[in-house]
Order: sequence, then structure tokens, then C-alpha cells
Amino acid sequence: MKILIGGSSGFIGSRLVAHLRAAGHAVVRLKRAPASPGDPSVVWQPEAGKLDPRELAGIDAVINLSGENLMSGRWTPERKAAIRDSRVLSTRLLADTITSIPEPPRVMINASAIGIYGNRGPEPLDESSPPGTGFLAGVCGQWEAATEPAERAGVRVARVRFGIVLDPEGGALARMLPLFRSGIGGPIGSGHQYVSWITLDDAVAAIEFILMHENLAGPINLVAPNPIMQTEFARELARAVHRPAVVHTPAWAVKLAMGEMADETLLASARVFPRVLLASGFNFRDPDLESGFEHLFHRPQPQEGEAIDHMIH
Repeated sequence: MKILIGGSSGFIGSRLVAHLRAAGHAVVRLKRAPASPGDPSVVWQPEAGKLDPRELAGIDAVINLSGENLMSGRWTPERKAAIRDSRVLSTRLLADTITSIPEPPRVMINASAIGIYGNRGPEPLDESSPPGTGFLAGVCGQWEAATEPAERAGVRVARVRFGIVLDPEGGALARMLPLFRSGIGGPIGSGHQYVSWITLDDAVAAIEFILMHENLAGPINLVAPNPIMQTEFARELARAVHRPAVVHTPAWAVKLAMGEMADETLLASARVFPRVLLASGFNFRDPDLESGFEHLFHRPQPQEGEAIDHMIH
């Protein structure tokens, strides 16, 4: 397949590009500036609404992972606007553009997040659960709604709701590791909040699975089948790096440091299950956290000279 990818240089996108190319697909990156020679790309400017539909001729699938990092600064009004606009405007531009070409792609896979469910405590959640409340839930609702023009035009649209994606090379786990390896990691807040997670390798495999299965559309939770309380998460991570997990960070300290972001991320609870993926026959390589950490920390390292394309930005 010829696949157009937005957010291709990010934590998930860079690994996905490498995986799809290794599987024999032709990957075209959406970039804000021309890519280096030999790296096919299409230039776009989502905030300005600029994307030439002629550049999308012959594209079989679109995968959009674009979006500002949620955790890169306190949620000032300006940051919140950037978080929302980077997701909604890019998605709307892609959805509108692919519907304007004579032969649109067969499928559009667009990122979303389990933040759409809000802070729900121990309540079991799946794709049939209603949205929650809060800033992230509102952003995710607008994000998913921005795909509707493509859906109305007959494009198969899958809205993949990411949980916390784990890999030592980037994302949340890379930020936690220095603390845990120093022996000063531990539970956050009450520790009773649920963490819904997935390893990066399973997330990438799930995206490819959705790409290749024409019956998969609508919201799809990208989480492992075993969400875990934050206390257990901290314990498993400490065990994986052979350190104790005895330093408890109280909720007030997290709120003081992070403000509103703390309530909707580290202190929020979402016990989310991947009902659609399981019903479709997807096999998780890492269904539980113990096996996930065993895989992540002991997988074979690439040999010198191998083409590795997962730089973290």
C-alpha cells in the first residue's frame, strides 16, 4: 500500500514508519518542510489550511498522528489552544482534502486518546462507553468529529484511542525511568487510579492490523487488555529496573507542579479495555505489564549498520 502519515517523526510515528516500510509498504510523510532526498514527502501547513490535493493522488491509506505534546508545559490558555488546534485543524484539513480528490484513500486511521472517557475511577470502559468531562475529553471529542467529512464520503475511518504508550526510548516511560533507576520512583497521588497502557510495539502492530482489516472502523481503544492501578504500575516498573518503589508523591505536590494537567493526566483514572481489537482477533504480544516490561527491557538491540528509524522528537 501507499500510505500517507502525519506525525511521522514523533514517538509513535517514527516507529510506525520503520515498521511499515519493513513490511513492504510505500510510506509518504506529511512534513512542514521538504524532507531529505530519497524520503518521499508531502508538504502541508495545517494551521493555515494548506495541503495540495494533487499531492495525494494514488494514496491508499492515511494515518494521522499529529498533535502537540500534552506534557510539554503547564496548561496555560495558549497551551490548551495549541493542544486542541494541532489535533483538530490537522485532522479536519486531511479529512476535507481526501474527500476532494477523484479517488480518495480507502482508509483513514486517525489518532485520538482514552482521555475522551475523562476521570472515571474504577468503572470498566470500552468503545461503547459515553465520553466523560474535562478539557481532554472535550478535545478528543472535537478531534474525532473532525474526521466526519471523510466518513461521509465513504472512507473507512478508524479513530484509535491511545492509552499510555510504553517504550524506554520515549514517551511517558522514558520520563519515568531516571527516577525509578535512581530508586526514587513510586506511586503518585492515591495510587488507586487506573493506568491503561500499551507497549509501543503492540500499538504499532495494532495500527497495521487495523489498516489491513476492512471491517474495523469507528472508535478503537489502543490499550492492553489488563489495565492496572498506579500502585501496581509503580511496583512492576521498580521490579523491572531492580529498585524499590517506596517514594510516594502526594497529589498536592503534583498539582502544585503541574496545575490542571495533573488532574487530567497523572491523577486521573481510566480503566479502559480493548473490546474491538480482542473481538477482531488481534493478539497482544504484551497483554500484561510484567511481560510488557520483560519484553521492553530485554528485547534484542539492533546490530550496528541496521536502519533504525525511531528518533524521538
